[in-house]
Order: sequence, then C-alpha cells, then structure tokens
Amino acid sequence: MTQHIRNARSGGQVLVDQLLIHGADCAYCVPGESYLEILDAAYDVRDRFTLYNARHEAGAANMAEAYGKLTGRPGICMVTRGPGACHAAIGIHIAYQDSTPMILLIGQVGRGTVDRESFQEIDYRQMFAPVAKWAAQIDDAARIPEYIARAFRVATSGRPGPVVLALPEDMLTDMVEVADALAFVPTVPQFDPAQILRIADVMKGASRPLVLLGGSGWTDAGAKAIERFAQKNDLPVATSFRRQDAIDNASDCYVGDFGTGVAPSLVKRLAEADALLVIGARLGEITTRNYSSLNVPDTGKALIHIHVDPDEIGRVYSPTLGIAADPVATALALENADLGVSGHSGWRMALREEYLADAEPPPHDFPLDMGLAMKELRDILPADAVITLDAGNHTGWPQRFLRFARPGRQIGSTCGAMGYSVPAAVAASLLDPARQVISFVGDGGFMMSGAEIATAVQHGGRPIVLVFNNGTYGTIRMHQEREHPRRVSGTDITNPDFGALAQGLGSGFARVTRTEQFLPAIKAAFASDRPTVIELVTDPEQISTRTTIAKLRGQR
Repeated sequence: MTQHIRNARSGGQVLVDQLLIHGADCAYCVPGESYLEILDAAYDVRDRFTLYNARHEAGAANMAEAYGKLTGRPGICMVTRGPGACHAAIGIHIAYQDSTPMILLIGQVGRGTVDRESFQEIDYRQMFAPVAKWAAQIDDAARIPEYIARAFRVATSGRPGPVVLALPEDMLTDMVEVADALAFVPTVPQFDPAQILRIADVMKGASRPLVLLGGSGWTDAGAKAIERFAQKNDLPVATSFRRQDAIDNASDCYVGDFGTGVAPSLVKRLAEADALLVIGARLGEITTRNYSSLNVPDTGKALIHIHVDPDEIGRVYSPTLGIAADPVATALALENADLGVSGHSGWRMALREEYLADAEPPPHDFPLDMGLAMKELRDILPADAVITLDAGNHTGWPQRFLRFARPGRQIGSTCGAMGYSVPAAVAASLLDPARQVISFVGDGGFMMSGAEIATAVQHGGRPIVLVFNNGTYGTIRMHQEREHPRRVSGTDITNPDFGALAQGLGSGFARVTRTEQFLPAIKAAFASDRPTVIELVTDPEQISTRTTIAKLRGQR
C-alpha cells in the first residue's frame, strides 16, 4: 500500500489528527503552556473532538480512566509537565491496577534544555515505568503517527492498561510532512473452543464447583453469555472486587463478591469448593484476602485460570489448567457449552440463599438507616444506571445492598484511590447526560475531588453525588480502632458546609438526616437537569456495614 504524505502540519496538528483516526472523541485535561499546539489543533476539530477541562489533573486522569472502563476504548488525558504530570499519576496507577485502557499525554520541556533540571523537568520514562504498560517520549514530530498508533495498540492489547507519552513543546511546533497511521486494531488472544473439553475434564469430578469472574473488558454480551453458561451447568458464580456487573446479580447463579466487605459465608464456601473456574480475575490481594483464602502456590483444589495475560496465570497460584484468552471471547465460546457437571443445585442454592440473606439490611437504630436507604434505591434504579465508587468503608453499603447488572455499570478503583468517584461520575454523565449516574463518596474523598462538579456544570453533566458524612476517615479509623483501640490520631475530620459548597459549584443540594428523607431526595435528583449533591449524615459508630467501633474496642 502506498502511503499518502499529508501537507506540512505542526506536531500538534499531526497528533490530534492521529487521535481522530484511532477513534478518540474527547480528552480530559488541565491546560498548560507546554502543549499549546495540541490545544490549538483541537480548536479546529471541536465539532468532532471535545476537550473537557477539569479542575485538577488528578480529576482529569480519573475521568479518562473511567471513560476507558465505560467504553473499552482508551481514555485520553492531557496535562502539562512537572506538577501536572505528578498530579495525574494516580490515574495511571489506577488504570494499571484496574487493567483499564488509557493514554496520558504530557507536555515536556524543549529538547534543547533536557537534562539541565529545566523548569518542571522530569524524565517521565523513568517516573512512569513501574505503573504504565509503556512510557516513552516523542522527540521527532515525523514519528508521531507511529508512536500514537503503538500507544493505542499497547493500551488495548492483551491485558489493557495505561500508556504515557511525553511531548517536548518544541517538537509540537515543528512542521513535518508525514503520512497518517492506519486505525489501530488491538491484539487479543482468543479462546480456542477445543479447550472446553479440557475444562470439562478438570471439573468433571467436582461436587462443589465455583466460578469466579473479574478483570476488565467485560461487555453486555459477555455478561449475558456467562450467565447462560452458569445456568446451563448449574454453577454458582461470584465476582472479584468491584466487578459485580460482570453478571446479573438477580440470576439464581450469582452468589456474591470477594470485595473488601466479603460475606464471611462466601469466604467459608470458597474454602469448601473443590473446583474453581476463574475467568478474567487476577486472583489478587483483595480477592484472596491477602492471599490467605487460597493456599499458595497449590490451592489444594482443581484450579482453571483463564486470563488475557499469560503472565498472570501461575503468578501466585499454580493452576491445574491455564488458558490465555480474552474473557468476553471465553464467555461467548462457553455460552452453550455443556460440561457434563450439572447436578449441583443444592450447593448452588445454598450459596445463593446465603447471598440473599446477607443482602437484607440488618436492624439499625440510627435516624438514617443506610441499609434501608440502599434497599429503597435498589428498587428504583434504572437498568442502565452507572454507580461510581470511591475508596472507603461507606462503599460497603452499595456493594452489599444494591444489585448490579448490564447495561448498568459499577465503576470503582480496585487500587483503593480516594477522590476517584466524583470525577468518574462526571465522566460517565458527560458521556451520556440522559443516563442516571450516582457517585458514592465519603466526606474525606469528596473534599479531595468534589470541585470536579464544576466540570460537570460547565459541560452539561448531571451526576448525583451521595456524600457520606461521618466526620472521619472511616476505613483508617476502623484499622486504628482494631490495632490501637481508643487512640484516635489523625482520622477525625472537620467538614465545611457541604450545602454552601455544592451550591457554590452550581449543583443542587439536599441534606438527609433521616431514612424517610432519602427517597424523596433521590427522586428529586433524578428529575433535575443539573448535578445534585446529597449529604448523608451517617452514624460514625457504624464504622462499616458489618461492625461498630464498640465491637472493635471489644465492648460488645
């Protein structure tokens, strides 16, 4: 094929043209003088490419990461050098641990001043090497098509993840005549249907099988296919941390999730299982409770581990059968497969009944009963609602008491980053303002990134933000009370007037102190055409959905 050389363009123009070729329709940024040429080039294509200017680089990076989760396409983030890149680093860390496709573009010092500790100079190849799939610098504008095409392929191929590209500001102003790249195509290992017989052979003697779903890249079709497979083979299905939307939770096969608030009954059942079919999950620290739920390296049970990255298979746990394959391709291949292992309805039903029992709110005498509030929300959530989660014990309420299913989504950082939920909700709402998006965030997390509500206001998003106000960094307080009872140090928070803050950002606001106020506030927020912040005054004594401070102190 003969390459068509385009007329002379600046590096900034070439880069924006490549983004369009590869299907990018937006980017999240905080503007900087180090990449003015990109901003200028974006102006010429503003009918096809939207720049969302966030209020903080961490917010912009988290928005791009959430976009990657929601669409399966790389979220694009643009920041300036030095402080801008450092602020955005948390989004890269999240994308890496969550296996999310993402590309971070960083304006860089001019090539003529490199290695002089120039103003805001950092070597981003070294800085991001441990937390990016690929970190590079484009020193020649003529090679921009090559680098951008590779960035999209690396971000989406195999185990998805983030790519970081540094862009010297003088390179972006260079004029070059260069051909555009072809639109990228990711390389993803497909599932060989011949493996079904091997899976059946491993599982045929099991009397207590369990399927564990996780990882990134699940689609609506994949979730439905794996549900049909589980039903056909009478298999109970659990999910890893914050991957509950990988299967319809209303299915009789769904039995819970291995998150931070995992039900004790499910942990017990994992120990009892004699065959474990893992699809997409890494079997990481949270899912395995610090690698204690399964023996290392021999689990003592039949283990089939299917993961898109062959390097993940056997990293910690030695499988009976390891298969490198995309989870969706696997689910579609297994959809109608009969493994000849049905007849476990008693085992599956026992796990399902334990899940349903655990999803019923326990009695609570505080004026605002969050368990009942979540049950009320569960009954009115639209089928396509997006739930975004921050870090913290407050997320146990939606994770335990809501039910997830496609096309609805559960979007949360699995690496435990505070300040994630609000930017993620803003990104989700901007993608589709008609879709209902609800952010769950603690008072601490809200103060880290709540200003991004202004980004939603500016660009037409309308997320609902539920702020759990208990005046403490709850998760750390829980650990503190367990390890050092009554010695509260550094975990108390003095909060601002959330109503004044929310309204100053352009958001609607409601303050909920009693259970009966919750549903009317939610319904009013559903009907609003702008963002709404709902402050939930929660019980500081109820430190999680499963325990209290008094219990941690051994008082009762």
